[in-house]
Amino acid sequence: MSERLKALADAGVSIWLDDLSRERIETGNLAELVAEKSVVGVTTNPTIFAGAIADGERYDAQVRQLVADGADADKVIFALTTDDVRNACDVLAPVAAAHPADGRVSIEVEPTLANDTDATIASAKALWAAVDRPNVLIKIPATLEGLPAITAAIAAGISVNVTLIFSVERYRGVMDAYLAGLEQAKDAGIDLGTIQSVASFFVSRVDTEIDARLDKIGTDEALALRGKAAVANARLAYAAFEEVLASDRWQALAAAGAHPQRPLWASTGVKNPAYPDTLYVTDLVVADTVNTMPEKTLLAFADHGEVEGDRVSGQAADAQAVFDQLVAAGIDLDDVFLTLETEGVDKFKASWTELVTTVEAQMAQAGA
Repeated sequence: MSERLKALADAGVSIWLDDLSRERIETGNLAELVAEKSVVGVTTNPTIFAGAIADGERYDAQVRQLVADGADADKVIFALTTDDVRNACDVLAPVAAAHPADGRVSIEVEPTLANDTDATIASAKALWAAVDRPNVLIKIPATLEGLPAITAAIAAGISVNVTLIFSVERYRGVMDAYLAGLEQAKDAGIDLGTIQSVASFFVSRVDTEIDARLDKIGTDEALALRGKAAVANARLAYAAFEEVLASDRWQALAAAGAHPQRPLWASTGVKNPAYPDTLYVTDLVVADTVNTMPEKTLLAFADHGEVEGDRVSGQAADAQAVFDQLVAAGIDLDDVFLTLETEGVDKFKASWTELVTTVEAQMAQAGA
């Protein structure tokens, strides 16, 4: 057992792995990470699946059978990914039984649908039905078109991981969409205790974008702010989360059995080698949150990460001061977050194209 990761978990941070492959499941590696590295959840995306399928022979037999059955690339992708997620859910089922907010495995709606509300809802329902495990989370992007899809999915009793959140303003919209979905589910007679949700707030990309702009500005004041925006942004998001938990609207839903939609710190692998490789873990420790880490970050924290207590609660004023300084230095925050969301959706779509290309290559080999 990693004592450093255990200390992180003991501080109230749920440690989720941002990776999945059939090899991890079938070799027992995922179960080992649960037992030895305090991992209590898994997140996936098309790029992760593309890498797993390209590198692993464990998919070959299933691909051959699907090709023989006449499946196209979309059907092959759907079958391979939902099978992996279902099996990962089974590995994590004991965790979910003991701690229902955890033991979760996330699978993403097709990214090309990010700006299509109705198609996103249909995709979420199809994935939920296909995986058919209570501890799956369906990832829906926090685009403007995604917000009503989040509400509709929650209203249907589907547990959701809201992804691609960059700004506190959009995060407030996400929380509103979640509460609206819970209210509709309650009116429909659905047991609110069966619904779980996390809101994935992207971290490192904020520093990457703002640091580049600070470098262009080049003043001493601007350069002194590098590496501060992402953590400040997340701390402001947590303050917004606390506001919602204190609201009468939430209290009424909690009394009816609803679970809070926990903040999830995503994109926590450090992009700038000048920063500590555990920066977005240590500086975002606070209870009732999730940190989903690539394996490299997970192992780095296990080796030398430090838990220095709650680094988030009560930090909103200082975080806002950082944002005020960024604006004073010449950073257009509205443009930053618009750029990040646009690029995020584009990257989502590109990763889907990568997955389709990878699977088509495997299908061609299987049919040869």
